[in-house]
Amino acid sequence: MADAAAKPAAEKGGGDPQMKGWLLKWTNYIKGYQRRWFVLSKGVLSYYRNQSEINHTCRGTISLHGALIHTVDSCTFVISNGGTQTFHIKAANEVERQSWVTSLELAKVKAIRAIESEEEEAEETAQVVPSQEINTVVRDLTERLENMRTCYDLITKHGAALQRALNDLESNEEESLASRTKIVNERATLFRITSNAMINAGNDYLRSAESQGHKWSKMLHHEREQRQRLEEIIEQMAKQQSQMEQAAVLVRRNKPLPLASSSTTMSINSGPPGTNLTSDDETEFFDAEEYGYGRTGESPIDGTFILKLNKRRSSSEDHVGSEGQTGSSSESDEQKRTIQTVQQVCLISAARVASGDDDEADKVERVPNANPDELPSSSARASGGSKQLMPARNRRTSVPDKPNYPLSLWSIMKNCIGKDLSKIPMPVNFNEPLSLLQRLVEDYEYAEILDHAASCTDESEQLAYLAAFTVSAYGTTAIRTGKPFNPLLGETYECDRRDDLGWRCLAEQVSHHPPVAALHCEGKDWVCWQEFSMTSKFRGKYLQVNPLGGAYVLFHKSGHRYSWHKVTTTVNNIIVGKLWVDQHGTMEIVGTNAAHGNKCILNYIPYSYFSRDVQRSVKGVVINRNKEAKWVVRGTWDDKIEIAPVLHTSGTAEGPTYTTGEYKVAWKRRAAPPESEKYYNFTTFACQLNEPEEGVAPTDSRLRPDQRLMEEGLWEESNKEKVRLEEKQRTARRERETEAEQAAAEGRPYPAYEPMWFKREKEEGSDNFVHVCKNTYWEAKAAQNWSGCPDIY
Repeated sequence: MADAAAKPAAEKGGGDPQMKGWLLKWTNYIKGYQRRWFVLSKGVLSYYRNQSEINHTCRGTISLHGALIHTVDSCTFVISNGGTQTFHIKAANEVERQSWVTSLELAKVKAIRAIESEEEEAEETAQVVPSQEINTVVRDLTERLENMRTCYDLITKHGAALQRALNDLESNEEESLASRTKIVNERATLFRITSNAMINAGNDYLRSAESQGHKWSKMLHHEREQRQRLEEIIEQMAKQQSQMEQAAVLVRRNKPLPLASSSTTMSINSGPPGTNLTSDDETEFFDAEEYGYGRTGESPIDGTFILKLNKRRSSSEDHVGSEGQTGSSSESDEQKRTIQTVQQVCLISAARVASGDDDEADKVERVPNANPDELPSSSARASGGSKQLMPARNRRTSVPDKPNYPLSLWSIMKNCIGKDLSKIPMPVNFNEPLSLLQRLVEDYEYAEILDHAASCTDESEQLAYLAAFTVSAYGTTAIRTGKPFNPLLGETYECDRRDDLGWRCLAEQVSHHPPVAALHCEGKDWVCWQEFSMTSKFRGKYLQVNPLGGAYVLFHKSGHRYSWHKVTTTVNNIIVGKLWVDQHGTMEIVGTNAAHGNKCILNYIPYSYFSRDVQRSVKGVVINRNKEAKWVVRGTWDDKIEIAPVLHTSGTAEGPTYTTGEYKVAWKRRAAPPESEKYYNFTTFACQLNEPEEGVAPTDSRLRPDQRLMEEGLWEESNKEKVRLEEKQRTARRERETEAEQAAAEGRPYPAYEPMWFKREKEEGSDNFVHVCKNTYWEAKAAQNWSGCPDIY
């Protein structure tokens, strides 16, 4: 093990013991000792699988403050911090072991001293006057530096004298050897004295610099805390001011505060879906009183916003349904063929009908607001109330309460900054007892909106209702901060709700690297399918999830086909405070086939303390194939969406003014069940997703043991089962990789993994590929033929 030799190096300035090198670390009884790259720096011992991981993946660390270091034999030593962490390490030989142990002991001493000195300096730092301290520090360091220069001059002088004395000692002069030896000893004594003085002066300078460095570090930390508190106070004051202004408008007008009490300039970008709105700098705010909603008959200004439209130079518009598809090689070419125009849009509400009542109109126009079990069949709604095809089964309305198992999220996430969380194993403590496949199916909780859209004769109105449906998928995300279980490769989930909701759905995890899920949902007059993948990055204070893949819907009667991509989700307050979720970015719903040329642009406005607009707002416009605005969409993604037709367009092309008709509710979030906060803030529909059901495939998410154990409150057993399932999946993956390597070595082809119920096909009208349903699952279920299903549990 010649390459296992340690590489000691003194850290610049601090003299902190530092070592790097290969050592053997005990892992388990199966693998025994494994070769790892160890780094000792700043009182912390870290190890990696190889040197290339140093900048991004630390496999483990142990702080030497309070650690116990003892030798087992000539090559083995153990480091323990009192029971929570223990490293059994073996060196190549006794010399290397002793070198590491010595450095570890020195690092431990320095770590203890550093902590003690920080505690002693805490009170001193609070009493320091910055202006006086600067002068004191500079003067003290200058004096010590002069002392070092003086010692340097003396060392140079006495060193030269000693060199001359040694030269004389070797000469053949008549002077006695004893006298020459005496002179050498005197010169050596002087040189040793000045060298010691130099060492002492250097140590004094180092101690002074370190001491002052700690003080200034404390002061800087104090100033940062003060600044952060000040910023929080300012944000709170701005929020209170906004609330007071809205309350003042409410009092003056003596009516409930409208959905959008202010006019907000927002950017609706029809470019690639990846270009999301992420900065508050792109938002302008206007006085709420000037642009607020008025009384009936006043024709008030509803608001203004910026609409960015893309015009193409060529006929590539035929492929608009594939825009923004991740991995498309033509994306840059498409951007080159696109010309962007900007419109400053102004909305004006037409006078309300005098005989009409707002509340009554809402009751007539809105989609029914009730629990799923109380709703009539979606098929019945779409067909005008026809008789149900099958009797509705009784379903549960809640799940077991969430147990109180406290665990610090930061203790897990602190080592994940900048990494893709989809590849990092997490304990079930941060999960909710649902699979990601079930969460995707949950998007269809308000599928009755699609039934209503399918019955629309106006294609622009149909697209407005579809826009409301896409927003409804985020209805519960504001309070749902639990992470769904990552599906195993081959895991499936079926949801057959034809008896009460009029649709059925199938989802499957079709790929593991990268993780991709495919979904197919069919109602009476429509069919939806989507391919979902994502990238997620932890940025320290927040977690950002960027969805990949597209969603599609086809209305059978009209032949209209639409596609869209989901917006970015951000989970805030990962470190401190209550977790909260925000949705932001631009969503473009594009029509193809019979709906070619129609599109809806929705902008999810990011949350901002300083915004006078209603938070979590969504605003958009439906544009027909003639580039005319036909419907306006507004609302919030956590409450409701309203739509209104554009009755009249005036103004210039750069600044059109749209006069809108009566707004009607296209979607309204159903009220949460009583005490839902006790069971993961689930809706009634979410509680029914993981309800046990007979006859499902053996790969169904309902049968996943770790998820079921978590729902039952057995979190410790669930964590153990989760580890077992993940290891089983890794073993199966390694077996496939081994078989592929053997096939490559033998020169024969090796078939790639094929999903059970989906197949990969070229998307219509583009060069992209998407997983579509084979339509064989329900026949297999009827015959209870699951012979081809993999064993994943």
